[in-house]
Amino acid sequence: MTTATLDKDELRELVADALDVDVEELTDDAHYVETLGVDSLMGLEILVQLEKRFGVKISEEEFGQITNFGQTYNLLAGKITG
Repeated sequence: MTTATLDKDELRELVADALDVDVEELTDDAHYVETLGVDSLMGLEILVQLEKRFGVKISEEEFGQITNFGQTYNLLAGKITG
């Protein structure tokens, strides 16, 4: 896969759906826990969805350091470009 296949809007929709929040609420800087009320189970759901959709492996440690959508996008983009 190349970065061209990582569409930020598509990723935002996927994450918003996994979190059951409106896409508009999922800004790049909205804190998953403090702003959106994400719990560990919801975080795990995001992790599983990302791995299935993009064919990458993200460790729980890596994902545990992610606090917002912008960081999620950057991590995934880095994984896809290798």
